[in-house]
Amino acid sequence: MDDMKLAAELVQAKEKVTREIGKIIIGQEEVIENLLIALFCKGHCLFVGVPGLAKTLLMSALARVLNLKFSRIQFTPDLMPSDITGTDILYEDQSTGGRSFRFIKGPIFANVILADEINRTPPKTQAALLQAMQEKQVTVGGNTYDLDQPFLVFATQNPIEHEGTYPLPEAQLDRFMFLINVTYPSFEQEVQIALSTTSGDTPELEVVLNAEEVQKLQDLVPRVPVSEHVAQYAVRLAQATRPSNNGTGADFINEWVEWGAGPRASQYLLLGAKAKALMDNRTTVSIEDVKSIARQALEHRIILNFKAEAENVTTPAVVDKLLGWVKEK
Repeated sequence: MDDMKLAAELVQAKEKVTREIGKIIIGQEEVIENLLIALFCKGHCLFVGVPGLAKTLLMSALARVLNLKFSRIQFTPDLMPSDITGTDILYEDQSTGGRSFRFIKGPIFANVILADEINRTPPKTQAALLQAMQEKQVTVGGNTYDLDQPFLVFATQNPIEHEGTYPLPEAQLDRFMFLINVTYPSFEQEVQIALSTTSGDTPELEVVLNAEEVQKLQDLVPRVPVSEHVAQYAVRLAQATRPSNNGTGADFINEWVEWGAGPRASQYLLLGAKAKALMDNRTTVSIEDVKSIARQALEHRIILNFKAEAENVTTPAVVDKLLGWVKEK
């Protein structure tokens, strides 16, 4: 199919998905838009928000309207890697008496994975997701199995409970395209939520896409052309997060940042900007598209130092300051 027709289909798909999800999710427009950008970029997301903000409902609703297989994994301290990936079990054929190992798939064999409270499980189990997120495969007992496509991991973290948690290592955080903060609804939105969820009515969600159509739209995003100056801006922005001792970086970065974003940030800034432009019915990617997703793409890739923490400097504040510091040309 012609790319321009596919681009038009992507715009329609975005509008339909947003409309269907809006039947049960009130507010959170920015969260839904960022979720769709990540979806069309094949990117995984880390959602940070207190319990009760409909994060699970949002992801299950997305899977329903896209007709994708949804799997929720509750990460607990006793969760083992094989509980996620699956395991080999000894199978005995009753007719022949022969024994052999048979692989039983784990819950990761789905299209949309909700890794709920991912920081509540030890690093060994968190690492079981690494290969799946990066290579779309899992290896068990020396055998490698391909995962269903499309494959997306949406993980959640509770920002107010730290006791008994295991912070994600930087290598794992870097696998997430976006960190999406889910905030409280406004007063008016909360009134609507209270009324709709206590009315006894359950809205019916219409299926608007299927797995094959989602993959076609995902394959379109990388083909969107981008000008050299937009690409250079995305790379300058990512590189500007890194402290340097040669005097070329921003003073506030050298003062507050321990580690900056790696090259994967540049890639996601550019890819996300392409998806953002397509969703806004444009085929021209602008610097504003890069800026609009900068916080989501950079926040979890910037590690602040002790001085910044002592001065109550936050990562979003550093990103905002960077957007004003990095020159567009």
